[in-house]
Amino acid sequence: MGFPWPTEDPFLFCAHHNDHYPPGNSEQGIDRAFVSDRALGSDFTIKNGFRMYHGKSVPGFPYHPHCGFETITLVTEGYIDHSDSLGAKARFGKGDVQWMTAGSGVQHSEMFPLLDTERSNKLELFQIWLNLPKASKYVDPHFDMIWDHEVPKWKDKGVFTRLIYGSQGGFQQHKCPPNSWAVRPENELVVAQFILDPGATLLLEEVNTGISRNLYLYDGEELIYDEGSLTKNEGLKVEASERVTLQNSSNKEAYLILMQGRPINEPVAKYGPFVMNESHEIESVIAKYRITEFGGWPWPKAEMTHGSESVRFATYPDETTIYAEK
Repeated sequence: MGFPWPTEDPFLFCAHHNDHYPPGNSEQGIDRAFVSDRALGSDFTIKNGFRMYHGKSVPGFPYHPHCGFETITLVTEGYIDHSDSLGAKARFGKGDVQWMTAGSGVQHSEMFPLLDTERSNKLELFQIWLNLPKASKYVDPHFDMIWDHEVPKWKDKGVFTRLIYGSQGGFQQHKCPPNSWAVRPENELVVAQFILDPGATLLLEEVNTGISRNLYLYDGEELIYDEGSLTKNEGLKVEASERVTLQNSSNKEAYLILMQGRPINEPVAKYGPFVMNESHEIESVIAKYRITEFGGWPWPKAEMTHGSESVRFATYPDETTIYAEK
């Protein structure tokens, strides 16, 4: 597995960000002395434990467009500040999930505010790109927040499970945007995180024919299964008809992500943040973006952050604000 991880239809890829940032300054960014030797604006090389990505002061991704797919973003440590061209904004982290349907086109920024000014700021997040079928490529943009308290989490026989979406182990989480590929039950979408104690065993039951299932061991040493072993930074394709048992054979915890769903089985044309079915559609979308900028950028800065307090919230385009439970 490289960065980002390769995935199978209906998923486009998964990016795993794991950075250890220094203390933040008064603007929730990094003092210039810490980043003077970096290629600011395109810094994807880990140095001193972190990357700036496209940020120049605040790490993260200043405003940029998306069209034709969805992003599912789980933040296990640290925070993301979201702002978009619809006028919506959010701060989320500590186990929260944001699910955004880009649809016909939206601009948003995803900055990583460094709220601790005395100690280091750790950030870990997973962003999964989930494709949209042709019938949903031009739906209105939309995002939902799935706060940490809404995400089922449990531990059984040494296996911790965080169910981001779907059905697993008798638990369910089915909150997502209304036009997502996940909405239809027959697509059997499941996104889950597993953490296995040393010696613990993960059991995956068989699913219906035609469902794509992939496991990614992103931290740990080795898992043993019937046909062999899985080591750190490797993925495993699991056949739908198979019942698979994986045992953590090491003395360290093992960390996995499961991505499961029925393939869309349509052509995919990609150009950066645009994902359509045919190349001529990409050309059309780019032309539209040049004219409309998907509504423009209503915020005063490209690297928008939302204050120094660790309050998690989401303000929607209709100005309704919802706060996460503390």
